Amino acid sequence: MGRGIQSGWEAIAEGLPYILGGIGVTLTVVGGALAMGLALGLFLSVAQVYGRPWLQRVVGVYVWFFRGIPLLVLLFLIYFGILAALEIDLSPFTIAIVVLGLISSAYQSQILRGAILSVPEGQMKAARAIGMSDARAIAFIILPQALRLALPGWSNEYTVIMKDSAVTYALGVAELMARTNHTASRTYQHFWLYLMVGFIYMLLTWLGTKALHILEERVAISGYTR
Repeated sequence: MGRGIQSGWEAIAEGLPYILGGIGVTLTVVGGALAMGLALGLFLSVAQVYGRPWLQRVVGVYVWFFRGIPLLVLLFLIYFGILAALEIDLSPFTIAIVVLGLISSAYQSQILRGAILSVPEGQMKAARAIGMSDARAIAFIILPQALRLALPGWSNEYTVIMKDSAVTYALGVAELMARTNHTASRTYQHFWLYLMVGFIYMLLTWLGTKALHILEERVAISGYTR
């Protein structure tokens, strides 16, 4: 057992610089997916709340589709299926961001939809009463409040994407999990290396949620949260 622990520490010390190099890749994938999910999610949430019935149904199908199919299936379907059939050459890194972003947009749309519905309806009526169009009222009155109200749910979405990003190693994205798996296959110290990368993911998740919690406290709307 002592020799196993010693070998584990040696494998960690040897592979740590290489593994830590994947943090930047992981954070870029997570950040890109969150940004894409937010941009699409805003449109989807506004369409669900204020759009015409046919548009609401289309958005409902979109949300149902991307929330219902596992991440790994979507990665393989798009990368090895759709893109291969269309002969479109995109890097696994790009596909990872796009697929995670599409899935995240479905979840973020529901977070944002709930936040929009939390804004008192009277504010839209007041905006109309002073001559504002619905589009301007949504952009300058409703959404700024909804985005702040959505921060607690958005923090949870960050943790989900952070953990889901580990699955992208199946496409060969050189993020934390892929580098750890490569090092473990070479050193045969799977337990210690996977234990270490688990702690790294926990640390990244904690740091991200802590930062979002601080942001949430700073932009909190009086009377809504506390």
